[in-house]
Amino acid sequence: MDVLELARLQFALTAGAHFLFVALTLGLATVVAVMQTRATVGRSEIHARMTRFWGRLYVTNYAMGILTGLVMEFQLGLSWSGLTHFAGNVVGASLAMETLVAFFVESTFLGLWIFGWDKLNRWAHLAAIWVVTLTAYASAYWVLVANGFMQNPVGAAPGPDGLRLTDAAAVLTNPSTLQAFWHVLAGALVTAGFFLAGVSAWHLLRRTPEQEFFGRSLRIGVFVASPALFLSAATGGRQLQLIEEIQPHKWEAFSGGVGLARAGALLMLMAFAAMFFFSFLNVALALSRRVIVTARAWHVALIAALPLPYVAMLSGWVFREVGRQPWVVDGLLTTRDALSDVSPAAIRFSFVTFVGVFALLIAVNGWLLARQARRGPEPASSVSPAAPEVLV
Repeated sequence: MDVLELARLQFALTAGAHFLFVALTLGLATVVAVMQTRATVGRSEIHARMTRFWGRLYVTNYAMGILTGLVMEFQLGLSWSGLTHFAGNVVGASLAMETLVAFFVESTFLGLWIFGWDKLNRWAHLAAIWVVTLTAYASAYWVLVANGFMQNPVGAAPGPDGLRLTDAAAVLTNPSTLQAFWHVLAGALVTAGFFLAGVSAWHLLRRTPEQEFFGRSLRIGVFVASPALFLSAATGGRQLQLIEEIQPHKWEAFSGGVGLARAGALLMLMAFAAMFFFSFLNVALALSRRVIVTARAWHVALIAALPLPYVAMLSGWVFREVGRQPWVVDGLLTTRDALSDVSPAAIRFSFVTFVGVFALLIAVNGWLLARQARRGPEPASSVSPAAPEVLV
């Protein structure tokens, strides 16, 4: 494998691994914010306990996701300096905004949320989690501004030193960005819904005494994932139409060709179809409180379905990225021209290092999530709907 292919594989693995964390973080932040809104407005004790329990899992996943994001950005600068030199005048600002939003605004308000349970009034504390959620959306948008430009380069023109920005509004409203943004948010809600349902089903399968808590959580997961799947289908279908319009070479690879692009698309569609038809069963069963607690075969199926959103999201990302080869910036910059001047030994060393670090982070995150999930919620008497204890 030459330097170019190894660098591409390195970026694919690190970006894909980071996406595993992003998908759950975006969706779970939204669900936790809604739970806390219900707890704050209605003084609901069980929703306050839900906020604390699912919020603990959200914080764990967020923290590990930040670490993977740092590693991914480092290897992007290390291996793909040609992209920065050529398109930095266009994509540099969006990536800088993503860093500003994610590492300053979002993390600051998340800190206020984590440590502000006993220090902020309930409305200020509720506002903090909504700022975290909205800035998470903004972070995803700024990343997709850069990625959307690479898919559909608009609002820029070639100059003597690379691309120069000519129309900022065109870059910010790029249809490749906007369609992907709504599709990613829908997929994140699907991921969060299946996560809630799967974890809750595990506790119910083990005959937890917290049947009311996990019964409600399972129902929330089902009724979050099901409409999100419809939104995902609508936005995904629109993206396919857009690909046919602006990237005919990618459409050809999907519709009539062979290779990784088509394999990614087919795997994505199969995973989505499985979730889509499973959701009809989930909604029907979730309407009965008795079935939610007693249907052990359903619980097993919900646990087994936990990986499906991740399979769909990752395979969809593969289709989006590899289908435009050999271009990094479609029609303007090839992957070979974007590659840094690195030696084979250096890229092999970085590949082994980054893959090892990401494998460790994924394993640690999985262990921490499983450990926190198994612990279950705090006893009802220890959590007040008005002022719960510190989260961590």
